[in-house]
Amino acid sequence: MKKIIIWGLVTVGAVVLIMWKLNANKKANEAKIEFVKQSNIGDIPVLVQKVSRNDFADGFLANGNFTPIRELSYLAETSGRITKLLVDEGSVVKQGQAIAYLDGEIISTDLESAKANLQQLKVDKDRYEAAFKTGGVTQKQVDDARLQYDLAKTRFDAASRRVRDTYVKAPISGVINKKYIEQGAYLSPGNKMFDIVDVTRLKLAVSVPETQVVGLKKGQKVEVTSSVFPETKYNAVITFIAAKGDNSLNYPVEMEVTNVSGKELKAGMYGTAHFTSPETDQTIFIARTAFIGGVNSNEVYVMENNVAKKRKVVAGRIIGDQVEIREGLRNGETVITSGQINLTEGAKVAVQQAAK
Repeated sequence: MKKIIIWGLVTVGAVVLIMWKLNANKKANEAKIEFVKQSNIGDIPVLVQKVSRNDFADGFLANGNFTPIRELSYLAETSGRITKLLVDEGSVVKQGQAIAYLDGEIISTDLESAKANLQQLKVDKDRYEAAFKTGGVTQKQVDDARLQYDLAKTRFDAASRRVRDTYVKAPISGVINKKYIEQGAYLSPGNKMFDIVDVTRLKLAVSVPETQVVGLKKGQKVEVTSSVFPETKYNAVITFIAAKGDNSLNYPVEMEVTNVSGKELKAGMYGTAHFTSPETDQTIFIARTAFIGGVNSNEVYVMENNVAKKRKVVAGRIIGDQVEIREGLRNGETVITSGQINLTEGAKVAVQQAAK
């Protein structure tokens, strides 16, 4: 019996509490409605910003890694045993410098044989051409002699090339980054010999957002820095701008960086490109809070004679809490930056002082 009485009292208390809460909410809503009515009768308090065009230099940073401007793996072009190796890993070489010698004894013999055969066929060709002028031989015999001479010259040129290939020369200037052979080893065509890297000039590849890549162009100069030598500034020139961006609307941009003597950067290091515009634009920026419902709405309230007028604008770049206005506002106009929630087209407004 006691339990029934207790549960009855709890139920009655809960009903009373709910009715009290509903009544309190009703009074609060009535107060808010009354406040809005009073606000509609008087001027609505707002904060404003004067529209003006100011100089704006478009600059930004982009990070990436340095890679060599030129690197290649040198492959053997002929067969032979390495008789002399002139470089090691880390050696600095110049283009055309001899870096290894192959045993060319057999190849040299082939060259001498091809040379002797070529000389003999040249004599035969000249004799047939002279005899043809006096009618001693036919045109076909002359043509055959010329063909044999041409074939012999081709064989001689090929033998000469094989002899030259026994003198292995660096195709580019750079550093021997990796050596795959040792003196005495036998090579076949296609065997890898060296990796050569040219680090006198490096390449820095970065990704640039779509809103900023439109201001870049090939040949533009860029300043580059690195955390390894933070006190040094490296000169770079844009050499490539991708025609198509990735799924994040970022565009690959590459620039050629000139190394500084004594503070040489190495491939794989981290670098920062400092993009700056040589010219400043007269640009309008307004507070991000001025937009009705967010920047994507492209709508703001402009104050004219203390009256709110809705205006369609075209927003551009967003930098911090400021938004570029490309179209829709004129220099000297006043845009409302706070209080739009209470505004309608044609509502009267009163400018308030921003809290300090």
